Amino acid sequence: MEQDYAANESLATSLAQRMQEMMGRVIVGQERAVQELLVAVLANGHVLLEGVPGVAKTLMVRALSACLGREFRRVQMTPDLMPSDIVGTYVYDTESGEFHLRKGPIFTQMLLADEINRAPAKTQSALLEGMQERQVTIDGVTHPLPEGFTVFATQNPIEFEGTYPLPEAQLDRFMLKVLIDYPSKEQEDALLQRYHEGFDPMDLASTGVTAVADDEAIRACQAQIQEIQAEPEVIGYISEITRATRQDPGVLLGCSPRASVMLLLTAKVLAGLRGRPYLIPDDVKDMALPALRHRMVLRPEADIEGLSSDDLITQVLDSVPVPR
Repeated sequence: MEQDYAANESLATSLAQRMQEMMGRVIVGQERAVQELLVAVLANGHVLLEGVPGVAKTLMVRALSACLGREFRRVQMTPDLMPSDIVGTYVYDTESGEFHLRKGPIFTQMLLADEINRAPAKTQSALLEGMQERQVTIDGVTHPLPEGFTVFATQNPIEFEGTYPLPEAQLDRFMLKVLIDYPSKEQEDALLQRYHEGFDPMDLASTGVTAVADDEAIRACQAQIQEIQAEPEVIGYISEITRATRQDPGVLLGCSPRASVMLLLTAKVLAGLRGRPYLIPDDVKDMALPALRHRMVLRPEADIEGLSSDDLITQVLDSVPVPR
């Protein structure tokens, strides 16, 4: 197995290298965030992106879809948005005398739900069936979604007025929660220089961004990732981490078994991106924060002390013995 993997090289590693180079033409820095987005795509998972306005969340997803040659649509979530605005509705054709489906923006490969916490709960829930089942039901009729359907939802971490917090059940449908932080001084200087030279974020073609993969190439990467081996000790290490979150005194609700599954799947993808046919504890550690941070509910005392989910996960990683 390992010899076959080495002989074919790591398709995921090659894809990641080409994509990072192509994304670098549009996004300055944010290499880790870009890697985590690719991990989610290869693991068939959805992503919640959190960051203040102006840190290129939307641009990052648009560029990712261009690099992967996938169809992209964006929906601005607002308090008056209805479920039918997302999934679509049947309309009556007076000429034929029949009803026809007018598909909503969810019928795409990559859907960006911008400021998802501004939409009411009923509209947020319209995404749930699509995220979980890759299908939607409209007037009792089920319609499959396109291959590779992925939801990228954004939210602002500091603005709460006029927002509807995502319920835990919907948060749990996101494979990863990716944090988009401010760039460094050097990165911001480079960003300003690009705009000074005429960079236009609305015209990705002018930057030279082209598709580095198609659906067939992505399927080949995913098939190779499926072959990645995980020793029982490493699998046990994953379950120890998630179980430890349930016993932490600062946690009201710890990570579920689904969190363990998501951590395993994303860690295997990361191993593939790194060119290894086997999983090691470092892969698990590196995916623990994005895979687990949104699946925990902290006790009020932890909030008062200024502790975050990331702080508690880091404490858990420090306390759980690493298999040798």
